[in-house]
Amino acid sequence: MAMTEVDRLADYVVGTDWAQLSRAASEQLAIRVLDTIGVAIAALDAEPTRAVRALTQQLGGTGSATLIGGGAAPPDRAAFYNTALSRYLDFMDSYLAPGETCHPSDNLGAVLAAAESVAASGRDFLTALAVAYQVQTRLSELAPVRARGFDHTVQGAYAVPAGVARALGLSADQTANAIAISGTANNALRVTRTGDLSHWKGLAYPQVAKEGVHAALLARAGITGPRQVFEGNKGFKQTIAGDFEIDWSAEDLEGVTRTIVKKHNAEIHSQTALEAAIEIADRPGFDPARIRQVRVSTFQVAYDIIGGGEEGDKRSIGTKEEADHSLPYLVAVALLDGVVEPAQFAQGRITADDVQSLMQRLEITPDDGFTARFPQEMPSRVEVELDDDTTLTASASSYQGSRSDPLDWESAMQKYTRLVVPFTGPELAAAIADAVRGLPEHPVAALTTLLAKVPTERTA
Repeated sequence: MAMTEVDRLADYVVGTDWAQLSRAASEQLAIRVLDTIGVAIAALDAEPTRAVRALTQQLGGTGSATLIGGGAAPPDRAAFYNTALSRYLDFMDSYLAPGETCHPSDNLGAVLAAAESVAASGRDFLTALAVAYQVQTRLSELAPVRARGFDHTVQGAYAVPAGVARALGLSADQTANAIAISGTANNALRVTRTGDLSHWKGLAYPQVAKEGVHAALLARAGITGPRQVFEGNKGFKQTIAGDFEIDWSAEDLEGVTRTIVKKHNAEIHSQTALEAAIEIADRPGFDPARIRQVRVSTFQVAYDIIGGGEEGDKRSIGTKEEADHSLPYLVAVALLDGVVEPAQFAQGRITADDVQSLMQRLEITPDDGFTARFPQEMPSRVEVELDDDTTLTASASSYQGSRSDPLDWESAMQKYTRLVVPFTGPELAAAIADAVRGLPEHPVAALTTLLAKVPTERTA
């Protein structure tokens, strides 16, 4: 049988090794693990994640993978729950490509569950996670699907089983079948993130994580999948992505170094607008009660996804899911509160008169010059007109955590500690961070054992 594209991808996956990661890649991978675990722990008491946890426990099954916050479940169900935690706050990392944006940290829950289920080493877990980052970022760059009406989780349907297969130690044949099964079966619609947003915005990738793990388990059991999933008749290229080429034999494991981390708890394309808005809010004597009007200029993708462009109105905001994907809401609350953190998405804050009123006085427009600089930069400008005709202006094109200013361990710890200590207290928080940093020298169980000890309720 002739080699197919998924066979070549599988050969790449099984041929990867920890030693291939550069020092920069291994450092950034550790930072991504820390950051992802931090935002996951901070979502333990959210209503949707509580519901998912209750269902997971009700379904039962063989518990070979740890649930963050205690308990265990089969790897596919643990992947769903733990990914739901890391995705819910919308405070994770991102990869920006001209036609697609994805969140590669969404793969951690699946890869971690698979790695733990086979008592993998920390190095094997990290290598498998790097594989998932590489596959998802490269497909997002070269095979975008958003413009065709599909969700960015579609590329995850290939990234998850690739990373999971590497964590499980599958053969090249099994790996190809896992990717083929998952890629054929999981092609989500972009309506997930348009119009009135639901809980599914935060659960769409957990679904792909669950099914990607299950596909790998099926392949391990001997189930085969369509090996022409990419190039075949009615395959991914013909029906969804269009033609593209990736020489997997030439790929490395450096994709993680091209991802960025959110500084503010908001959709990734809003980050620089929020930098500018908070700069204005922090100026001495600034009084948001005096705001007459706000004008935001940004790049086209930000306008289309969160500014009221092609993905619909963003001023009718009543839920957390709608608020964190609304540039009008995000800039308004940044100007009012001087910060955008999980507290800004409490229901009472979302529906408060001050933020609802200010949203209606925001004008969002795309700027051609800013658009030309994306995705290398994310330029935004905020102009605040006051009641005495004074105009305050601030601009930003990057921030700490963006590609031009990568996050370091110390800064990542500040965000992580702020998010997790209300649940864990300082001692357990520090122990988890130490376990993350020491993963290359320890089994993955050194981390999951600690994650099982995290309380599901805030202790402070």
